[in-house]
Amino acid sequence: MSVFELRCPIDPDLGYLRELVRLHGGHNGLTGERLEDLVLAVNEALTNVFDHGGRSGLIIARGHAEGVTVEICDVGGRLTAEHLAAAHLNPAGTSGFGLWVIQHLCDEVTLAHSGQGSVLGLHMHGHLAPVIPSAPRRRRAEEPRHPAR
Repeated sequence: MSVFELRCPIDPDLGYLRELVRLHGGHNGLTGERLEDLVLAVNEALTNVFDHGGRSGLIIARGHAEGVTVEICDVGGRLTAEHLAAAHLNPAGTSGFGLWVIQHLCDEVTLAHSGQGSVLGLHMHGHLAPVIPSAPRRRRAEEPRHPAR
């Protein structure tokens, strides 16, 4: 596992930011649907920063033994635990869908506040292959071959 950390400012070029997160997540072991779920969740979080937050901040992504964590640091700091709790899937609704998507795609979503705004943590656990202990294989002694008589 790499100690490489992605740290970049939130930028209106969401395609560029999605690609950075995709590369970082792939570098840290996420693949396929798991990786695309993380990218979509980050996209939703970034869209919320522009639509409802402070319109700027920082993305910090880290790989670790348990998987990948991406933090979306929003200088607006308006996101609350109540917003996360109220998020629901309502096709007729006009808001809350992005937070619902984030919470259903990620293994864990955390929210913290600092003097610099809010920090939405998106956590994806890696799926490591199970370790199955195996006994050393015993070679069966070959029986001597006797020529057919």
